[in-house]
Amino acid sequence: MQKREKTKQIRIGNLLLGGQNKILIQSMCDIKTSNAKEVISQINECARLGADLMRVSILDMDDAKAIKEIKSHIKIPIVCDFHYTTNLVETAIKSGADKIRINPVNTSQNELIKIIDLCKEYKVPIRIGLNEGSLNKDKKSIHSIKGLIDLCLETIEFFESHGFYDLVLSIKSSDPLKTVKIYEKLSKVTNYPLHIGVTESGFEDIGIIRSTIALSRLILNGVGDTIRVSLTKNPPLEVITAKRLLHDCGLYPNYPTIISCPTCGRCKVKNLDEIAKTITKYLEENSINIKISIMGCIVNGIGEGKNSDIGVAGENGAFIIFKKGKILKEVKEGNLLEELIKVIEKEK
Repeated sequence: MQKREKTKQIRIGNLLLGGQNKILIQSMCDIKTSNAKEVISQINECARLGADLMRVSILDMDDAKAIKEIKSHIKIPIVCDFHYTTNLVETAIKSGADKIRINPVNTSQNELIKIIDLCKEYKVPIRIGLNEGSLNKDKKSIHSIKGLIDLCLETIEFFESHGFYDLVLSIKSSDPLKTVKIYEKLSKVTNYPLHIGVTESGFEDIGIIRSTIALSRLILNGVGDTIRVSLTKNPPLEVITAKRLLHDCGLYPNYPTIISCPTCGRCKVKNLDEIAKTITKYLEENSINIKISIMGCIVNGIGEGKNSDIGVAGENGAFIIFKKGKILKEVKEGNLLEELIKVIEKEK
């Protein structure tokens, strides 16, 4: 894995983004922000799962004013997202926004200057969020990587010319390979911290695959300071996926490693997938950092799982639980989860 470049360090609430600090995980609420109680619940759930910060959309004054109540019930920074509603920025900032995100092409220069002055006064950083829709149709470079990067650099120059430097950059595409090319090039022409992700990646496994293609390559090449796995209608899964991805890239050590048998005709455990899912959920929710193997037959179970802290292998309703390849006990399938959890609790 390539060492991450040292980018400019930005403070967001109580967090430091960039500057070779840890890669921050974020998600975005899929509830209208004025529904404060629901938003608070979702933010706290995502924070419990590992989100470092959360973004919310600001569509109207009710949303902007709700930030104050939301902030009083959460412990992680909140990012406010504006599209064509920059007249609400002041209310959101005064209500407690820790960071704002804008697409500058949707905002006049006069409005941008007002936003810059506000963010300087309240020490609130800004994410410049561009995407393929940010380019004007009359530009020859429409949808081109060069066109997007040029637009980003022009925007940075405008902000810097007005004395503002607390910037985070993102240029997203729904195409994972294009996303990689964009961020690889962008990382070479600026040292501002980068928010990386594939926009509109899709739902569940479709979005996870597309996001992983881009994010893993960028992260392994040392690019990226904060990530979002953008899935359709599932912020908690976005957070869990981001943790799993960072863990397998060697950047989220305090997290379980789960190895489970792919199953074949030799497997004689009917519900191996349910056992693996149950144990995975237990380990993740309790932040138990061990390596565990869930294997579907005795033949290869111990051999393939011997490098795990704990392992199980089953056959015809009976299981063995082993540690570093050494058998600890034999149990019936009905007692497996209970007995396995007892062993895990002793190991952690």
